Amino acid sequence: MTKLAVRDTDIELLQPNSWNTNTVSPENEEKIKNSLERFGFFRPILVREKDGRFEIIGGEHRWAVAKSLGYTTVPVINLGDISDKKAKEIGLVDNGRYGDDDALQLAELLKELGDDESVFNFLPYSTDELESLFSATSISLDDLDIEGDDTLPDISAMKSTQTHQIMRFKIPLEDSDFVQRIIETVMKNQGFTDDDAMMNAGNALVYLLRSLS
Repeated sequence: MTKLAVRDTDIELLQPNSWNTNTVSPENEEKIKNSLERFGFFRPILVREKDGRFEIIGGEHRWAVAKSLGYTTVPVINLGDISDKKAKEIGLVDNGRYGDDDALQLAELLKELGDDESVFNFLPYSTDELESLFSATSISLDDLDIEGDDTLPDISAMKSTQTHQIMRFKIPLEDSDFVQRIIETVMKNQGFTDDDAMMNAGNALVYLLRSLS
């Protein structure tokens, strides 16, 4: 088995793939930017060799943000000349998340980081995700002892005015492209573009279901 190695690579040699289903809201794109500025690259970009270049399998959004920040090189793990099927499977695994956060443990961890209120600027959670997680377990967000300012999401204030609920479900893999195309078409045609990506997609789904009722 070939031993994988991390190598700094010219950022211009990388190119995104055409089948990435993972989207990032403006809010989370800003968090990626904050993370890179604070920590640099601690997670390499996964690529494969294709047409004399490196096609990105995992890390497209970090690559794009790095380009906007003026990076000239990025750390890369090259998986070599692998097939389309294997690249897509690895991409799905890289984008996926197997575990769920324990809300109580997460709350304790956030309390430990409470003195550094900028933590919310790069956490990989949207405010909706945090609100849904904590409200589902009746945790008072006031107990986190994190003082906010104008640049931070006021999660505790959102608790009393929650307007959306995160729902998770699975669909057959062969139908995922079809579902995504339909939702994106409805988002575009109905102008669901003002909120983050998850809310826009949810509004499109509700519109579709109401049109069938």
